[in-house]
Amino acid sequence: MTKKIQILCTLGPSSLNKKFLNFTNNKVSLLRLNMSHVKSKKLKHHINFIKKNTSTPICIDTEGAQIRTKINKKKKFKINQIFKIHKLNGKIMLYPPDVFNKLKINDTLDIGSNDFTAKIISKNKKYLSLKTTSSGTLESNKGVHIKNRLIKLNYLTKKDFETIKVAKKFKIKNFALSFTNTVEDIKKFNKILPKQNKIFKIESKQAVKNIGKFFKLANNFLIDRGDLSKSIKIENIPVAQRKIIKISKKYRGKNVFIATNFLETMIDNQIPTRAEANDIYNSLEMGAKGLVLAAETAIGKFPDKAVIFLRKMIKIYKNNKKI
Repeated sequence: MTKKIQILCTLGPSSLNKKFLNFTNNKVSLLRLNMSHVKSKKLKHHINFIKKNTSTPICIDTEGAQIRTKINKKKKFKINQIFKIHKLNGKIMLYPPDVFNKLKINDTLDIGSNDFTAKIISKNKKYLSLKTTSSGTLESNKGVHIKNRLIKLNYLTKKDFETIKVAKKFKIKNFALSFTNTVEDIKKFNKILPKQNKIFKIESKQAVKNIGKFFKLANNFLIDRGDLSKSIKIENIPVAQRKIIKISKKYRGKNVFIATNFLETMIDNQIPTRAEANDIYNSLEMGAKGLVLAAETAIGKFPDKAVIFLRKMIKIYKNNKKI
């Protein structure tokens, strides 16, 4: 990893095109393929297409130890409604499939990013019955957090192992481990990817607690403020961000990248807010070595403008430009 401040862009429907990929040359450090949103059968096509249209390196971001929804049709719920999550072959299921067996009665599920919660009130071999504790919308492929306890998930999914195998054949050199929770997660990931550049994502309370140990085993870390806010509450994100970067400075050669909501406004608008500009500058001032665009470039209307604005902010920070 270079010492320059990096920009990592997530690819998606808005950016997986020739125009944007060509634009990223010499402007973006890494192009992120989020495997939570990329189908296995499309991976080879995407890699070939990206390599054909840009020299910007690809980063494969694993699914990791996260629960996600699998739903046939989006549905809105009011508070105190009952619905079922099936183990197999149902309208609503969870991924990875083995998580069904780990869930218990009274577990509270926080689904998606808009505080939609539901409590498990009964369970049998075929399905869970849940009662909503807040209103919200149930959509497919949304993250699910267990609010009342920790459950152990495999550090990589079956799909992740298959993805890594394909990526190695294409000589992909950059990988990210989602939901890095323990020292063992880092050791295992290092073992299967000994020569590649690896980024370990901090997305849970457990990871924050283990951060000092993590810095002894790896060099590159990414604070995903979205999922982390579900684990430690959103009001604690500024504290955690500062704590992690401060600890990183005690070690030599450690890079901390930051993700989530930098330019959320630019998903639909051509210019950001003053708060977003301040967030970017503050993160750089703290010592962030890289900034990550997610929805802004994956599904946003102005992916190129989001990159341009980040580059402007980095330039202003470096030059400490006076008004």
